[in-house]
Amino acid sequence: MSMALIVSEVNHQRIKTNGIWMHIAEQGTGPLVLLLHGFPEIWYSWRHQLKYLASHGYHTVAPDLRGYGDSDSPISPTSYTFMHVVGDLLGLIDHFGEQQAFVVGDDWGANIGWHMSLFRPDRVKGFVAIGVPYFPRIPTIKTVEAIRKAYGDHTHVSQFQVEQREHSQDMIV
Repeated sequence: MSMALIVSEVNHQRIKTNGIWMHIAEQGTGPLVLLLHGFPEIWYSWRHQLKYLASHGYHTVAPDLRGYGDSDSPISPTSYTFMHVVGDLLGLIDHFGEQQAFVVGDDWGANIGWHMSLFRPDRVKGFVAIGVPYFPRIPTIKTVEAIRKAYGDHTHVSQFQVEQREHSQDMIV
């Protein structure tokens, strides 16, 4: 007769981290695993992995990243740098009283995971990137220009850019 782990239901809460309220879905106990969603998703994209990992002895946490779902969406575009988003995640790790977490990121979440691993390798126990390899920053070209050059003007990254004229009041929306 095998003994199955009893897994609780998904718990939802909002946690204050790095100056914002962040919604998380969590399940299980054990080593902390952060599941970072892609664009334009929310925690729900990890619903099956939450349960599976929790049943295998992990404390799984899938946040709605800054600007998504039930997490705060600061108005200023300058509030969405990798430093901000990584700071949000470090605050989550601290909230749970952990020094490190396993990080799994898909799409946009993978990009965040790469930066978290670079900025704070001491806080990342292991990292899995799904769908997005590491691309180092090219200091001589803006990231969006590099994406346009590689993939054209019709990618979602290019389509979400706002063209700027010489003066900020002349922004084309």
